Amino acid sequence: MPAATPSSYSVTIRLHTSTDYAVVGRVATVIAEQGGIVTAIDIADSRHDRLTVDVTCSGINVDHTDDLVEAVEAVDGVTVHKVSDRTFLLHLGGKIEVRSKVALKTRDDLSMAYTPGVGRVSTAIAKNPDDARRLTIKGNSVAVVTDGSAVLGLGNIGPEAAMPVMEGKAALFKQFADIDAWPICLASQDTDEIVRAVEMIAPGFGGINLEDIAAPRCFEIERRLRESLDIPVFHDDQHGTAIVVLAALRNALRVVGKQLEEANVVVAGGGAAGSAIVTLLLAAGAKDVIVFDREGLLSRDDDSLSPAKKELAERTNPRRIRGDLPDGLQDADVFIGVSAPNILKAEWIRDRMAQDPIVFALANPDPEIDPAEAAQYATVVASGRSDYPNQINNVLAFPGVFRGLLDAHAEDITTDMLIRAADAIAGVVTDEEINPSFIIPSVFHSEVADAVAVAISGEGKSTTGSPTGPIKVGSRSTAAPVDDTGIMPRVQ
Repeated sequence: MPAATPSSYSVTIRLHTSTDYAVVGRVATVIAEQGGIVTAIDIADSRHDRLTVDVTCSGINVDHTDDLVEAVEAVDGVTVHKVSDRTFLLHLGGKIEVRSKVALKTRDDLSMAYTPGVGRVSTAIAKNPDDARRLTIKGNSVAVVTDGSAVLGLGNIGPEAAMPVMEGKAALFKQFADIDAWPICLASQDTDEIVRAVEMIAPGFGGINLEDIAAPRCFEIERRLRESLDIPVFHDDQHGTAIVVLAALRNALRVVGKQLEEANVVVAGGGAAGSAIVTLLLAAGAKDVIVFDREGLLSRDDDSLSPAKKELAERTNPRRIRGDLPDGLQDADVFIGVSAPNILKAEWIRDRMAQDPIVFALANPDPEIDPAEAAQYATVVASGRSDYPNQINNVLAFPGVFRGLLDAHAEDITTDMLIRAADAIAGVVTDEEINPSFIIPSVFHSEVADAVAVAISGEGKSTTGSPTGPIKVGSRSTAAPVDDTGIMPRVQ
């Protein structure tokens, strides 16, 4: 059974107890005996006949936290008054909001922020639409678009249920790159309707982040939007995952003293994430990549494959190995899983993979192999979990990627940009820091987003939320950066 973690399934149990303070210790002991973790105990109220105690604890899953509550309630002298799920409390009312950046306290303020002054700005943009990036939120805004068809590991749960995830994504954009992102949850899973909806809202955004859209529909949506829009379109489940995987693999190979060009790589999962990982690895120099999916090891001489899998097979498996996953793992240096739980056995790592094997078990929420089990035989292990070392987390990539795209006023995103972003993330880990348990920086590392933004934009330090560029008025073009006093040069 996996261990509980402080941030997994956390509840606060409000207890009414006798005035014997020793009962608090008995409660903590019972929770620990049941495998839970006590993270806080607070006396909320004390009366002559009763204590009110808030006990915050974490379990493994919902059933386990229910068991913890039952165990606490069985302690003599304890009555459970209320149980609050801390995750649900955090989401009450949503996680993001809109705030005005300007003061609106007087008629003078209103006359500039709204009518009549705003009409001058709208007229200027009508004459020169490119000025919208500088004079509106467009220059710092990203649409986070989903149809709710492939949300986390939950599957096709619909747009309303996807909203908490998209809100979280927007919050991460703001926290790590000072980008204003907006959850756009569409009530359609029709490709044509999704493409048209995004095209219609695109004028208000500087970039589109596609999220949690099922394959193969996501591929066509991305392709068509890239062709029709003049702003970058980024599918985080593909490109964000691929960037962080390449960054982590660069450093894992540094640890074991191998080169990407010489490594044999097996990727389990031929969906959106797997296809993007394969594409980026090949572009970065990998020569021998094999893909394993439901059909077995994909090979170009297998005529039974679907068109999407056939295309993937044409670019991989140069040795044309057929069979199941253990066959592909023979002498493999690297296993990368973006597929399904528990498909990789520890003995295959020990008996089949090359010396100093690297295992990335990234299936969410349950990985291809328990990271602790894999670590018995693999030299470097990474997963998507926060309770083990080497977490592969897309938040290392997408905030900095879009910061760089917005700063550069980019109209597209290229494979070269993705590789540069991966190299920037890998480079944050210094030679003094790198080891088998530290191949990727923390998502809270202060240098990551800026390093990625600079790599994407190809310019100096990121401007973090202050896109610059010429403002065109009539037939003139006037460079209009904000100076140190915050006053923009006059533009008529």
